[in-house]
Amino acid sequence: MSAASPAAPVFVTSRDNALVKELRRLSQDSTAYRKQGRVWLEGDHLCRAALARGLKPQIAVFSESFWPLAPVEWARVAIKTIVIADALLPEISGLESPARMGFVLDLPAPAALLPGAASLILDRVQDAGNVGSMLRSAAAFGFSQVIALKGTAALWSPKVLRAGMGAHFSLQLLEAVEPQALDALEVPILVTSSHHGGFLHQQNLPMPCAWAMGHEGQGVSDDLVARAAFKVRIDQPGGEESLNVAAAAAICLYASSIATR
Repeated sequence: MSAASPAAPVFVTSRDNALVKELRRLSQDSTAYRKQGRVWLEGDHLCRAALARGLKPQIAVFSESFWPLAPVEWARVAIKTIVIADALLPEISGLESPARMGFVLDLPAPAALLPGAASLILDRVQDAGNVGSMLRSAAAFGFSQVIALKGTAALWSPKVLRAGMGAHFSLQLLEAVEPQALDALEVPILVTSSHHGGFLHQQNLPMPCAWAMGHEGQGVSDDLVARAAFKVRIDQPGGEESLNVAAAAAICLYASSIATR
């Protein structure tokens, strides 16, 4: 069969179907992707982002009502196409209003740490929304590598994927990294503090570098602070005690990205 003649779609109407069960786990269990070696991209935005990066889904899933309206090229993009009964959409969705389509992708192979890459280090950041937002900022401001230390929210979980809005596909992602692995970095590590270090806007920031962002309540660990070449704080003339970690990351990554312009 030629690429121009894709296999006919398979119609699924049973909630006991093996694929439905797999998608249910992938959409509702934040670490199921590690066991299955596949990730579920729900909704056209994430799917378009994956295709824009040249990724080929293993399975394309369409709701029965959307299938007649789906772009022709989407019907040809995956190795296998599934059309699922609309009544089953809540079974495979992590959204209040389920999306009408999605892709199943193979989980990328574990990445090796790139010593000289501009990096974002996540130190036990717990909130999936924060993690996804920081991935978006990293991609936007030229930080190509994200190093998630053990205790950080699962990078390929459904909530992080949604918050990342496609940033995953342009980043080198490392998960469950031990702190000692950071010894291989050849770029300086920078950390933020609410009360210590010079003000960010007054610093001559190095680039490339590795910004470390810590746990929402506890901040960056003492071990990571000890590894840092720079300690800075963000001036807050409005008088707030601290910033949300994702907001702080966006400010710091942007400041580094324009430092050498």
